[in-house]
Amino acid sequence: MPTLNGPRLSPATGGQAAQLVVFLHGYGADGSDLIDLGRAWAEALPDAAFAAPDAPEPLPFEAFGGRQWFALSERDMREYRLGVEAGRPALEAYLDEELGRWQVDASALALVGFSQGAMMALHTGLRRKVPPAAILAYSGLLAGPDRLDDIRTETPVLIVHGSEDDVVPPHHLPASRDALLNKGTSVESHLLEGLGHSIDERGMVLGGRFLKAAFPAG
Repeated sequence: MPTLNGPRLSPATGGQAAQLVVFLHGYGADGSDLIDLGRAWAEALPDAAFAAPDAPEPLPFEAFGGRQWFALSERDMREYRLGVEAGRPALEAYLDEELGRWQVDASALALVGFSQGAMMALHTGLRRKVPPAAILAYSGLLAGPDRLDDIRTETPVLIVHGSEDDVVPPHHLPASRDALLNKGTSVESHLLEGLGHSIDERGMVLGGRFLKAAFPAG
C-alpha cells in the first residue's frame, strides 16, 4: 500500500492543533493545488492544522507530475465506485497518521475534496470508524449512491457545484444530495450559477463557514 505525503500548514495560532483539515485534490493535480485553501481559512480556523496529500498514483501519461486517486477511462459510476474502493485503504492510513502527527482526535477531522478528491472524501469519510466533523465536496459526486448501507450518517456534508461544470455535470449534485438525505445524513448543497469546474470565492466562503460551524467553539 503506498504511503501518502504532501504539504502541511501548522495552526495560525502557533499552538497545538485542535482540528485537522485534509484536502483531497482532483485528477491530474497534487496536494499543492488545494493547500492555499488552508491559508484562506486560517483566520476562521486558527486552531486547525491543514494537510494536502498527493494522490498515490502518477498519471499514465506525461503531465508535469500530476497524480490520480484512481485511473479514469470509462468515467462511469462503476469505474468511480471501484476506484474509490481501491483508493480508500491508503487514504485511511494517511488520515490516521496525520491525526497522530498533530495529536488531534479523530472526531475533529474534516475532509475537503475537489472533483475526484470529492469522490474520495465522501466515500472514505462516510465510512470512517470515528465519524469526521465535516465533509466538503466540491465539483464531485457520490460514487455508488446505491451502496450506502455501510455509511456513518453522523457527519454533516456540504456539496458545492458549478452550474456550468462540463467535467462533472451538475446533475450529480441533487443525485448525491438526495441519496445521502435518504440515509439520514445532514446535507447542505449549493449550485453556483455561472461556475465551471472550479472553486471560486463563493465556494470558499461557504466552505469556511461550514467548517467553522462544524468544529466546536474554542
